[in-house]
Amino acid sequence: MLLLDAAPAATAPLLLGLPALTWAYAAFLALVLVFLALDLGVFHREAHEVGMREAVAWTVVWIGAALAFAGVLYLAYERHWLGLGIDVPQLDGSVTPVVGGLEAAKLFLTGYLIEKSLSMDNVFVIALIFGYFAVPARYQHRVLFWGILGALAMRGGMIAIGAQLIHSFSWVIYVFGAFLILTAVKMALLSSHGIDPEKNALVRLVRRLYPVSTQYDGQRFFTRMDGRRAATPLLLALVMVEFTDLVFAVDSIPAIFAITADPFLVLTSNVFAILGLRALYFCLAGMMTEFKYLKPALIGVLGFVGVKMLLVKTPYKLDTMLSLVVVLAILTAGVVASVVAARRGGERAAA
Repeated sequence: MLLLDAAPAATAPLLLGLPALTWAYAAFLALVLVFLALDLGVFHREAHEVGMREAVAWTVVWIGAALAFAGVLYLAYERHWLGLGIDVPQLDGSVTPVVGGLEAAKLFLTGYLIEKSLSMDNVFVIALIFGYFAVPARYQHRVLFWGILGALAMRGGMIAIGAQLIHSFSWVIYVFGAFLILTAVKMALLSSHGIDPEKNALVRLVRRLYPVSTQYDGQRFFTRMDGRRAATPLLLALVMVEFTDLVFAVDSIPAIFAITADPFLVLTSNVFAILGLRALYFCLAGMMTEFKYLKPALIGVLGFVGVKMLLVKTPYKLDTMLSLVVVLAILTAGVVASVVAARRGGERAAA
């Protein structure tokens, strides 16, 4: 597993002949599988429209789970359970013999906050996709569930590759940093998200492989049409959701590596942000137009983490707590400015 190879573990103990760190990844994977099984098999077994109250409740649950996991990380790194916090790779190519619990928790929370904030931009695009394919509200959760399952697999692979690159070629951090800054500039220059599913290569591939029904068949991705197996519009929506997540991952994965090169912290913070994406979508999808300053805030976050990565080998290297405070301040300013602007707009309309 590339993630394990990315972090040297010369002093980490062995369990049953395997590096202890292997069991840390296995335990986290088991935890994620439990979350997914409960989500689809228990709480969302029947297709239904997710209302605002339910979405807010699930958002609180996922954020609470992330905070609780930060507490577990504190204990795990402080006591070095399963080899965590031993011989941890750094962005400058060095290896820190021991990373304590407080530092690990701060790194996780900073990475989680960045990934959570960048996923807000993804929410807007997903809303456009669902609108384009006219996906009924009661079936949207199913698309997001399978879309996020695919996103977990894709991002796991991308994190493994990124960790290996940084471990083998420390200069790649400058490439990542420059890429993030260029992405921020690109976002600032683009006025809107341009998506056209009919021109998407994956959608065209699905249409070549299967006939596509114009009608939905419940929450099924495939149906029968004229005696033949056919794809439903729900499958096309899923393909587009997976594609957009891949595009956004190209930005978000380098962003998380700007915070830490520890692959376990990178993976866990990314996964927790993705797990809460569905609830975040149902909370924000109908209100994205009201957050007019959200995009400038995201641009600021990307630009900041890009600069942070470029400074990692200089005397001006930014510490974890400062990064957490700056990112939180940028996002808070964007949200507050949006709320104030929306309220003033409502007052003018009423007048």
